[in-house]
Amino acid sequence: MRDISASTITEAVARLCVEACCRLPGDIHTAFEKARQSEPSVIGRDILGQLLENAEIAEKETMPICQDTGLAVVFADIGQDVHITGGDFTEAVNAGIRKGYVEGYLRKSSVAEPLFDRKNTDDNTPAVLHVRIVRGDGLRLRLAPKGAGSENKGVLKMLVPADGMEGVRKTVLDAVQAAGPNACPPMVVGVGLGGNMELACLLAKRACVRDLNSANPDPRYATLEKELLHLVNRTGIGPQGLGGLTTALAVHVEWAPTHIASLPVAVNINCHAARHAEAIL
Repeated sequence: MRDISASTITEAVARLCVEACCRLPGDIHTAFEKARQSEPSVIGRDILGQLLENAEIAEKETMPICQDTGLAVVFADIGQDVHITGGDFTEAVNAGIRKGYVEGYLRKSSVAEPLFDRKNTDDNTPAVLHVRIVRGDGLRLRLAPKGAGSENKGVLKMLVPADGMEGVRKTVLDAVQAAGPNACPPMVVGVGLGGNMELACLLAKRACVRDLNSANPDPRYATLEKELLHLVNRTGIGPQGLGGLTTALAVHVEWAPTHIASLPVAVNINCHAARHAEAIL
């Protein structure tokens, strides 16, 4: 058994808030540079250059890449041999969100209740927290701030098995085309297949925050990722929706077992920033 203090978790989450909001992940930065070289659209190349310049200024000045610093989505893999001391895990995470967003001067975008009062919580809490218990004595935290422009374009379709591959392709392409410029492309597209209604959406969210150059370990799904990326980039939406071949930097697919009568498909979209940061305690 290994002890990890709640205060250590709070400090790590606070640091991740600022890092994720102000520093473009290295894999995304490299993808922008490659896309700028291969993008045939003059406007598209210019936009990619502007996005790179914006990211470089943000990192240098420790300023947000985008004014929408999003809801704080936290994926936590907690080792079964970890003992959290000195406080509650969820409270420790939210204390880190509060510290990171307030002291980091990040925009607070959370409202305490969704329909009637919609009063801002003033500290971007609570986090949207997804926890898995895994083997070992470590704690892995991945924080992915999610802005509304891309999040609002998410889609869930409860297909049936007869819809098959064509149904999956259509769901993904329809979602991307409906998002258009509003998701601030070039985007990262996460696709969740299988499970049930809520699990498909969680799979799509996890797919969205994978490292950009990762591939599904199942070669069939890795091939599907490449095919969907090709189809998405053929839409011609392009950088910021102004035309070109760089509509998406990646399409990632995650899957789970499902009911014999179901084929759930969820699509979650990240904007060009695709923000995430990770700490292993």
